[in-house]
Amino acid sequence: MMRALIVDDEIYARQELETLLKETGEFTIAGKCANAFEAMQAINREKPDVLFLDVQMPVINGFELLSMIDEAAMPRVVFVTAYDEYALKAFEENALDYLLKPVEKGRLAKTVEKLKKRSAEGGRPVFASPAIQKVPCIHSSKIKLINTAEIEYVRSGETGVHVISPAGEFYTELTLQVLENRTNLIRCHKQFLINIDLVDEIILRENMLADIKTKSGGLVPVSRRYLRLLREKLHF
Repeated sequence: MMRALIVDDEIYARQELETLLKETGEFTIAGKCANAFEAMQAINREKPDVLFLDVQMPVINGFELLSMIDEAAMPRVVFVTAYDEYALKAFEENALDYLLKPVEKGRLAKTVEKLKKRSAEGGRPVFASPAIQKVPCIHSSKIKLINTAEIEYVRSGETGVHVISPAGEFYTELTLQVLENRTNLIRCHKQFLINIDLVDEIILRENMLADIKTKSGGLVPVSRRYLRLLREKLHF
C-alpha cells in the first residue's frame, strides 16, 4: 500500500480524489491539505510515498511548493490540474504523471501502474529547485510571506526553524538546508543562517569564534568551522 497525500485548495476535489484513490485498493490516505503550508507540515510529519498535487493554488502554487521540500523527504509527485497546458510543465518538473480534472478511473489506473513500477525501482525524485523569493511563515494563525531580502537571519532549535526580520520572529516549516540551498542566506553556525546584506558588524572573539551584529541589533553566533568560510566570502 502506498501512503498518499492530497493537496488541493478545493474541498470537493480533495474528497473526490480521496474516494477514487481508496477504490483502487492501492492507497492509504496520509492526509488532505488545502494549501502549500499545510502540505509542508504534513510532508514533514507523515513522510508520504506519493503527493497528488494541485497545480493552481493561491499564495504558493504546486510548482513553488516543490522547491520548498527537503530532498530527503521528497515524495513521488502526480500533478492534478484542470488545465492541459500544465501537462508539459509537469513533466519538465520531473513529475511522475499528471491527471486532468475531473479525474477518470481509467486514467488513474495508468498512474497507479506507473507509481508501482517506480516504487519498485527505488530512489527519490529530483526536481528543479528555483530560488525561493518568499518564505511562508505562521503569524497569528495566518500564513505570512517574508521576502528573503528582508530576512536578517534564521535560527533552528527545539521549537523548530524561526525566521527573524525587522517585522519580528516567525516560525516556518522550511528546513535550514532548504533555506541555505535555495535562498541568498549563508550558514554561519550549524543552527544559524545569515543574510550578508544585512550585517552591521562582525565581532571577533577568542578561539576563532565570532558574533555577527545585524543592522537591527540582533546578535548571531559564528562557529569556528564557518568563520573561515565567512572570511573568504567577505574578504577580511
